[in-house]
Amino acid sequence: MKDRDSAVFNTIPQTPNLRSGLADSLIAQIESGDLKPGQRLPTEQAIMEATGVSRTIVREALATLRAKGLITTRQGLGAFVSYDPTPRSFSIIPNDLESIDEVLRVLELRIGIEYEAAGLAALRRTPEDIARMQARLDALDQAIEQGGYGAEEDFAFHRSILVATQNSYYGRLFDTFGTAMVPRQWARLDNMTALEREGHAARMRKEHHAIFQAIRDGNEAAARKALRAHLSKSTARFEELRDARLHR
Repeated sequence: MKDRDSAVFNTIPQTPNLRSGLADSLIAQIESGDLKPGQRLPTEQAIMEATGVSRTIVREALATLRAKGLITTRQGLGAFVSYDPTPRSFSIIPNDLESIDEVLRVLELRIGIEYEAAGLAALRRTPEDIARMQARLDALDQAIEQGGYGAEEDFAFHRSILVATQNSYYGRLFDTFGTAMVPRQWARLDNMTALEREGHAARMRKEHHAIFQAIRDGNEAAARKALRAHLSKSTARFEELRDARLHR
């Protein structure tokens, strides 16, 4: 590898998630123009030698870039920076959520989107929307009561709120993210005692029902407030989990 190319990869953040660190470094180089459209990336072996990470890590990082539309691969030739490196559609890839900080960024995004959606849903919901939200909420309650994470049911409930805005773009946006918007794998319910799980489930149920009741009653201000409170409390819980890990 040439010295100039080697320098591109020399500074990889030494984080617990090496794949994410390498991917972030490559993305930064593409966005800054250091890696130009059409430029061939160094070989896997060359990147391994420059960064000290394993071949598996290199391949996973490159897979992340391909999924984001930032690079393309050509049989027998290697990987190249895309000529149009800006992704055509925004997406959240589940593998992106490998740290609590990333989960917190997603929650911040959700607050911005769903706060407005909750208010619109309260103003525009139809009887069919209310019935749909009630069914989704019942399914979520049942999933949690049975000891599951309820990620799919949680996603479905929140999506039903977006559908009730009568603005199809909200639902389509949420579909782009998928259940990555509900990163329940970080809740660590399996590490909770039975009493802690019961308390967690009760809090979730109370928060979700407050959102539903406000929308059902057509109370725009209350719907926005309940939605923001729910996601803000989720943010606080993840911040506590992150801080606890840092102080171990």
